[in-house]
Amino acid sequence: MEYILKNGIVYDPANEINGEKKDVMFKDGIIVDDVSADAKVLDVTDKIVMPAGIDPHAHVAGPKLVVGRLYRPEDSRRGVTQKTKVLRSESGFSIPSCPATGYRYSRLGYGTVVEAAMPPLEAKHTHEEIATIPQLDIPALPLFGNNWFVMEYAKDNNIEDIAAFVSAWLKISKGYGIKIVNPCGSEAWGWGMNVHGVNDKAPYFDVTSKEVIVALAKANEMLNLPHSIHIHPNDLGHPGNYPTTVETLKSIKEIKKSTKKAAKIRDQTVHNTHLQFHAYDGTSWKDASSGADKVADFINHNDYVTGDVGQVTFDETTTMTADAPMEYDLFQISGLKWANKDIECETAAGIIPCIYSPKTPVGTLQWAIGLELFLLVDNPWQICMSTDHPNAGPFIRYPRIISWLMSAPRRMEMIENREVHKWAEKRTTLATLDREYDFYDIATISRAAPAKIYGFTDRGALTPGYRADIAVYDINPNDIDPSRQPDEIEKGFNVADYTIKDGQILVKDKEIVKVKESQNIWVNVKGWEQNEQKVIDNIMPFFTQYYSVKWENYPVHDHYVSNPIRVDVDGK
Repeated sequence: MEYILKNGIVYDPANEINGEKKDVMFKDGIIVDDVSADAKVLDVTDKIVMPAGIDPHAHVAGPKLVVGRLYRPEDSRRGVTQKTKVLRSESGFSIPSCPATGYRYSRLGYGTVVEAAMPPLEAKHTHEEIATIPQLDIPALPLFGNNWFVMEYAKDNNIEDIAAFVSAWLKISKGYGIKIVNPCGSEAWGWGMNVHGVNDKAPYFDVTSKEVIVALAKANEMLNLPHSIHIHPNDLGHPGNYPTTVETLKSIKEIKKSTKKAAKIRDQTVHNTHLQFHAYDGTSWKDASSGADKVADFINHNDYVTGDVGQVTFDETTTMTADAPMEYDLFQISGLKWANKDIECETAAGIIPCIYSPKTPVGTLQWAIGLELFLLVDNPWQICMSTDHPNAGPFIRYPRIISWLMSAPRRMEMIENREVHKWAEKRTTLATLDREYDFYDIATISRAAPAKIYGFTDRGALTPGYRADIAVYDINPNDIDPSRQPDEIEKGFNVADYTIKDGQILVKDKEIVKVKESQNIWVNVKGWEQNEQKVIDNIMPFFTQYYSVKWENYPVHDHYVSNPIRVDVDGK
C-alpha cells in the first residue's frame, strides 16, 4: 500500500525539519520520496506530524512486573475496560496488563519502547511478556552490573573475557545492550548490605563499583555495540547523591568511543538513566535540596554523557527496580507493603507502592528537580523524556510533562498558587527558569535523541528508507500558544490522531483500529564466537554448581522471541 500524509506540519529533528508544511509518503511500510498516483491520501492539514515516539527507559515486561501485579491487585482494578471487536480488555494503572501497555503507548503515538532491566535468568519469561504486548518494537537490556562472572573479570581487569561474556549473554538472552544497576550494591543486598559510592566494594568479591563500570564500558566499546552502557548509579534516591552521580560519569571520561559502524551513530559512551533520582543535595531529607544544576553542568561540559530524566508526575504508582536495597530503604521510610525479587548470581529487585503528592515536600522536590534537569541541560539531544515507568509515574503522563516543559507560566502558577509544596521554590531553582521547549525540542527528546542514543538506523526520523513509524497529533501549531494553553497541549498529545507503525495504521481518528504483533530488537555480535565458547567452557563448572537451572534451560531459543529484528554487529 502507498500513502500520502497530506499537508501536515512536520517536526523531524534528525533531518532538521522544524515545522515545515509538507507531505510525508510511505510505501510497503517504508518512508519514501515519491509514490504513484494511486497512493491513498490521508488529509492531515495543519496537524503536527512527527516520527513515532521512542521511550528510552521503561519497565514493561519481566519478573518485577509479575510480582507487582500479584501483590497490588488494587492497581490492577484501575483502568479496566471491556474488550471490543478490535481490542482485548485492559486493566491496571501503574502496572498495566500487557495488552493495555501496547494499546496505551500506541494511543500516545509511540512505536518503540526499551525494556530497561532484564535479568538473563528470567529472559525467557521477559520475552514471553514482550510477545503479548502488541503494537510496539521492544529491545530489552540485560543486567550485568551485579553478575558474579562480571565482577570476577572486573576484579582481574580482564576486559577481553568480559567482552566475550557480554557478547555471549546478548545472544543467550536475546538482549540489546549493557544495563548496570547499582553496581555491586544489589550483590551486597544478598548479605543485607549496600554500597554507597563508586569506591565501595562488593562483599566477598574485592571489586569496586567503579571497576565494574569501567570494565563494562571498555567491553562495550570493544564490541562496537550500538548503545553505550546504560547505567543506574549507586545511591539512587538518597539525599546528597549527586556527587556519586558525577563521579560515576567521570570514571569513564577517558574511555574512547568505538568508531565502527554500529557504534558510530551515537555520541555518548554512557547513558545515565532516570537522572532525577540521582541529582539530590543535602545530608538527609530534613535538609535535602536540588543538585540538578551540578549534574546538568557536568552534562553540558561533557558530550560523552546522555541521560533520561525519570520525571515525577504526581500519581500513586508502583516503584520497581533492580536496586533492591534502595527499595528496602523506601519501605522503611513509608511503611507501605514491600516485595523483594532476588535473581541468583545476577541481581535483586524490590517493589513498593509510592504516592507522589504535590502537597508533600519530598514529592514536590523530586518533581521540580526533574524539570530543572530538562531546562538546565542545554542540548536536547543529550536528554530524553522518561518517567522511568512506573517508578516516577506511568508513561501515560507524557503529555502532561510536555505541557509543563512548554509553559513557564503553568510551572509558575503551580508554584505561586501553592498547588505544589513550597520546597519547589525554596530548595530548587525551578521558579527562576523561564526556558520553554518548542515542538521541535519535544520531537527531539521523545523521538530523535532516543533513536540516536540507541544507535537505531531505521526509526526516530522521517528519512526515506526508514520504517514508516509516524505519529499525527490534532494540534495546529499556528493556532496555539503552548505557553498560554498548556491544557490544550496536554489534550492534544494525549491521543494521537494517527499512529502508523511499519506503514500500518494502528490508530485512526484517535481510535485504535488495528492490533499489530510486537517485535523484539536484539544485538548479535559477530567475530567473537571462539572467545564466547572459551568463556562459557570456563564458567560452566561454576554455573553448574551455583545456578538452580541447568544450562540447557538457560538460553532463550528463537521460538521465545516475538518476530525478531536482529541487529548484526561486527565486533572484530
